[in-house]
Amino acid sequence: MKKGILLVAFGSSRQEAHLTLDRFDVRVRERFPGLPARWAFTSGVVRGKLAESGMKTDSVPKALEKMWFEKYTHVAVQSLHVITGREYDGLAADVAGFNAPGRAFAGLALGGPLLRGPADVPPAVEAILANLPPQREPGDPVVLMGHGTWHAGDSLYDLLYDALRARTNDVFLATMDGRLTIAEVRDALLARGATRAWLQPLLALPGRHVHHDMCGPQPGSWATILRTSGITPICATTGTAEYPQFAALWLDHLEEAVRELG
Repeated sequence: MKKGILLVAFGSSRQEAHLTLDRFDVRVRERFPGLPARWAFTSGVVRGKLAESGMKTDSVPKALEKMWFEKYTHVAVQSLHVITGREYDGLAADVAGFNAPGRAFAGLALGGPLLRGPADVPPAVEAILANLPPQREPGDPVVLMGHGTWHAGDSLYDLLYDALRARTNDVFLATMDGRLTIAEVRDALLARGATRAWLQPLLALPGRHVHHDMCGPQPGSWATILRTSGITPICATTGTAEYPQFAALWLDHLEEAVRELG
């Protein structure tokens, strides 16, 4: 028996994102000593940019194929996705493809995203509240940026937001796609008379979405939308995978996958 771990992220070409992945990797190796771990990125665009800079990375199928040729018999796959959306479905399909006759592992298990269902919402709320920007003044609103999707998994953001609002009126949640919009949050901030608000990612890595879509200077960014409405945006750009409380939730799911291997 030869066991291993495959960690999966969307990926990023930014150095700070790779430092976050490095620190998450350390947490994995500390919790699962003796189990080799490697990475795969789901974004072909990111892999292409990294290849241009001389950094070779693998897709999920390529990484699993390498592990199969290297005689791994049992592999636990863990994603850094937030919800069970379209990208997570694609990952599940890639993993299922390695249960085909002729190249099946003896054991292959997939750990869930941060929010697999309602049971994962309370610990995620605790992780959020424990990691609000430490520099914020009492009563400063915080707007969390999720990716969002037009997939059924988007409903998990609704559950998360409802649970957050039951704990505090100072934390808002919007997504780039899906039902929860920044326009609705902006209107809510204006209604309460807010003159400034923190923007914080509910994304594993501080990649393009954080620096461009959330905090960029261009029209349409969340920072610009707030600023043009008279609300001063303050950006906190640390991805959730950097925080121990969030990392622990993904690692709990990975531990379940490792146990499933036997």
